[in-house]
Amino acid sequence: MSPANKKRGALSVKRARQRVSPGQDDPELEALVREIIGRVADKWTMLVLEALAEHGRLRFTRLGKLIGGVSQKMLTKTLRQMEADGLVSRTVFPVVPPRVEYELTKLGNSLGESFCGVWIWAEKHREAIMQARKSFQERAAR
Repeated sequence: MSPANKKRGALSVKRARQRVSPGQDDPELEALVREIIGRVADKWTMLVLEALAEHGRLRFTRLGKLIGGVSQKMLTKTLRQMEADGLVSRTVFPVVPPRVEYELTKLGNSLGESFCGVWIWAEKHREAIMQARKSFQERAAR
């Protein structure tokens, strides 16, 4: 990216931040945003969001099967963090053996909707990304 493009990108982020909270820097908000980005950048969180958005309320085992490749430990950790952040709700049914189901909250649904923009962006720019990767690999092979 050229220095001019980097500057334009930084300016657009700065402008967006000013629209959200004009005239003020909020260190708590900045810390929260960085934390949320770190969490949702985690592939398991995104896959849980996707599975629950597509299938609605799911049992733990079914959710794990739909996601595929996730260990019980990692799925448990991911779901607990998502529950702590208010993204999923957990319902325990008092039966033997216990039945637990998860579903997205309104907050979780809104986060999923926000990331639809990333999906649309990736779809729109797929060819350019693939060409850039191919060019990079060709340069690296020299």
